[in-house]
Parts: sequence; structure tokens; C-alpha cells
Amino acid sequence: MDARAADSIADALEQMIVTGEFADGERLSEVALAERFGVSRTPVREAFQRLAASGLIEQLPRRGVFIQQPGPVELLEMFEVMAELESVCGRLAARRIAPARLKELDAANSACRAAMAAEDIDGYYRANEIFHHAIYNESGNGFLAGEAARLHRRLRPYRRMQLYLKGRIAQSMAEHEEIVAALRAADEARAGDALRTHVAVQGEKFHHLAAALKAGVRRGDGAVS
Repeated sequence: MDARAADSIADALEQMIVTGEFADGERLSEVALAERFGVSRTPVREAFQRLAASGLIEQLPRRGVFIQQPGPVELLEMFEVMAELESVCGRLAARRIAPARLKELDAANSACRAAMAAEDIDGYYRANEIFHHAIYNESGNGFLAGEAARLHRRLRPYRRMQLYLKGRIAQSMAEHEEIVAALRAADEARAGDALRTHVAVQGEKFHHLAAALKAGVRRGDGAVS
């Protein structure tokens, strides 16, 4: 129960941080958040651990937990690097991926389609993570896969949030299908280009969403138009 509560709280806090409800450098109160979410302090602490892994908060001994929000330039730079890392992973995977692993990607895409049909954005993102990490691993380069996974974890809140933009999941699904088609054809250039575009679009969509959500926070309705 606590694990599910921690995941739910972490997702809610991610959205609040990314949309500007909490300011950069603001101190988070474990007690106040436990009261706000109607839980004990244990799942709040577990949620903090997840947010720390994504780099959204900083836990300072004897001082507390503080928001650590990257600026827009830093975020753009991270998405640019992520796009290039995934492009390299895609090129190498097109050369090295085994047929059995292609079936795993097909299964992840099937899970994505089911989540899209159910309008389950977080479910889509969970299947999407499996899809991307499979490609990192199939690059056959452990160091590259590790670096891609670390930056993926850092960008996780932003990659998840951009899926809330209207029409983005359907677009993302089409991009996944193009990536798998390129991998199945062993077309290295096509796979690299498809993954680079996929991640670059994520960054672009996130910036559009963040602007809309922050406007909603200012209005007090949280609406995305």
C-alpha cells in the first residue's frame, strides 16, 4: 500500500514542481505533505527518494528537502543530449538487435496501444519506459546504455508530463512504430533519425505544455487549452 501511495504522491509532486506550484529552492515539509495527501510520513519519504533520483529535489542533512528545478536552458540542453544518446542507441541497436528483442519491443508497443485506448497516460508512460530501456540495452554498449538510462531518469518527469498534451500520445505511438520498423529493417540511419526526432519532439511538447499549465496555475484552474 505504501509503495503505491509513494508512487501516487511522487507523480503529484512532479506535476506540482514542473508546473511551478512550488518555486525553485522552496523547502518541502514532510509533515505538511503527509497531512495534505492523508498518509503517514513513510510514503512521503519514499516519494522524496524518487524525486531526488530525478534531480527535482535536494535532500540536505539536518536542513531538509528543497526544490531543485532546472532552468529552461539547462532543460533544453538535457533534451538535446538525450536525443543524441538515443539516436546512437538506435543506430547500434539496428545493427545488433536480436529477433527475440524485437518481439519485446512489439509487446511494449502493444501495452502502449492498450494504455492509449484506455486513456491511461501514466500507464502509457510506464510501457514507454520499457520500450526505451530495451533499445538502450540492445545497443550492445553497456556504458552508453548506462548513460542513456541515467539521463532518462533525470528527464522522467518532463517526458511523462508532455504526454498530457492533447494528441501527443497518438503522435508518440506513431513514432514508436516508425522506430520499430527501422530496427526491424536493420536501417541504422533511419533508426537513429527516428529516435532523435522522437526525443526532440518530447522536449518541444513539454515546453508547450509547461507554458499552458503554468498559465493555468496563475489563473487557479490548472486548465490546459
